[in-house]
Amino acid sequence: MSAATHPFDQITPEWLEGRGSMKWTRFPGTLPGFVAEMDFPLAPPVKKALQTSVDSEQFGYLPQPVANKMKQTTSDYLARTHGWSVEPSQIHPTGDVLQAYEIALRKLVTPGSPVVIPTPAYMPFLTLTTMVDHPVIEVPMVADDSGRPQMDLEAIATHLEGEAEMVVLCNPHNPLGLVYTDAELRALSEVVEKAGAVVFSDEIHAPLVFGTHRHIPYATVSEHAAEHSITAISASKAWNLPGLKCAQLVVTSSRHKELLDPVAFIVSQSAATPGVLATTAAYRDGGAWLDDVREYLSGNFDLLDQFTADHFPGSGYRRPEGTYIVWLDARGIDIQGAESPTEFLREHTGVSLTDGARCGEAGKGHLRLIAATPRPILQEILERIAPYWQRTN
Repeated sequence: MSAATHPFDQITPEWLEGRGSMKWTRFPGTLPGFVAEMDFPLAPPVKKALQTSVDSEQFGYLPQPVANKMKQTTSDYLARTHGWSVEPSQIHPTGDVLQAYEIALRKLVTPGSPVVIPTPAYMPFLTLTTMVDHPVIEVPMVADDSGRPQMDLEAIATHLEGEAEMVVLCNPHNPLGLVYTDAELRALSEVVEKAGAVVFSDEIHAPLVFGTHRHIPYATVSEHAAEHSITAISASKAWNLPGLKCAQLVVTSSRHKELLDPVAFIVSQSAATPGVLATTAAYRDGGAWLDDVREYLSGNFDLLDQFTADHFPGSGYRRPEGTYIVWLDARGIDIQGAESPTEFLREHTGVSLTDGARCGEAGKGHLRLIAATPRPILQEILERIAPYWQRTN
């Protein structure tokens, strides 16, 4: 265990288990690193907003004044943080990013049309797409000369020239931790514009960007990009609020506005009133807390940098540019007949991670590890895995 240098380091597995989260109860007796949420206490401004909502019993359907305040606060936050000028009227509350995605599938593209998803990808994008009767076209990422993953724009263009009408963009990327550059986003926008297609841009991890990297909203790279895309954002990852059910759908296209206006009220009522209040507090007053969290996560990445270099040969570890998600190549582990490396590691080490195969064909043999946990717990997870990682074929 590492020396305690931050209040987060004092958080124990017992305390986390006592909170009763899905992450810490799904596989009892294991250290979980499979759910993309943080194991840190709530930001004080958010906690205060929730306590106020309890005291005033704000548990009814979402009131318009509460929604309007969140829209304005979100607009101010996007301008302040990303230099993105969005009118409050272009921002719609919704339950979560996946609900925003489902609305986009149902309203913005032809029923049954294929959707292009660069892989590995956030698992529900693959499953939800097929659940609403849109075939998935997986386009595996390719590596540039430095080994950094890139979207295969040539393959994406080929599919968009066929029957596919939508591309899913995840930026920052889950699970690869990429933060796309302006040039990368512009290149995608040119391909999409030429094909007359749509981009669903999942920017839920946008507040979690590190070092010199900078999040660029896809809709800001050109007028064409703004017109052919729809963006989903949320405070749920950066301020750890997924259970409060609140995200924002940002509509920058005049055509999309016409298609979505008839269902905007219904979509907004899927957002929980306490979640809207918590989101408003996070975007308005949660900056100092988030700065501290980002600094702490950078320390966790420092640990991962050194530990993977010393103990995880062939893991292909790349320090995340954004998100708190780590992607590891586990194909060198001898899993001794187990169905997957995650099954093997859960049985032999008591560590629960995400099977990369759930992220698409390109993810087979890989592991997704969530690093947003107290450093002593992250250290323990890595130490438990290390002896088996060295047992290679």
